[in-house]
Amino acid sequence: MSCKELVELITEYLEGTLPEEARGRFDLHLSFCRACREYVEQMRLTIRSLGKLSEETIPAGAKNQLLELFHDWKKS
Repeated sequence: MSCKELVELITEYLEGTLPEEARGRFDLHLSFCRACREYVEQMRLTIRSLGKLSEETIPAGAKNQLLELFHDWKKS
């Protein structure tokens, strides 16, 4: 598995929905790739941190700005 493939599969990996064969390849890659181990840990930390947020805690201006950024993301 390449680093690019790992990045594409990280959501399924973290949610526990990655098929067993792919999970084995994912784990094998992590055993050899320090950068990807750090990436997975950063994603876990991000999920833990952002999981505490609710929509009500985001100021309206920031919410609108984020929505605009995501809307225009594919245009870049």
